[in-house]
Amino acid sequence: MRDPRSVLVRPLMTEKSMQQKEELNAVTFEVAVDANKVEIRHAVEKVFNVKVADVRTQARQGKWKRMGRFEGRRRNWKKAMVTLAPGHSRAYGTRPAATGFART
Repeated sequence: MRDPRSVLVRPLMTEKSMQQKEELNAVTFEVAVDANKVEIRHAVEKVFNVKVADVRTQARQGKWKRMGRFEGRRRNWKKAMVTLAPGHSRAYGTRPAATGFART
């Protein structure tokens, strides 16, 4: 099993993810591209000390971008929507000091 901090890249705080957090008790993370649902579940449970009910993933293709006459591509990434068990919640601003997110 991998280190949980290498699985979770960063939390995604968008308008839609904040709405899902309030209504469905679900949090959204950018995760490592090669991480699977089992690794994501264990990482969230270990780092944030919560119980996970469900994990949904979505692989996103990098977009083509231009800078003047030069073309480049953004990197591919993976998004995970993690539904927490009833009675468990996660506030983004209260991350424990000993844990962090890996930047790739």
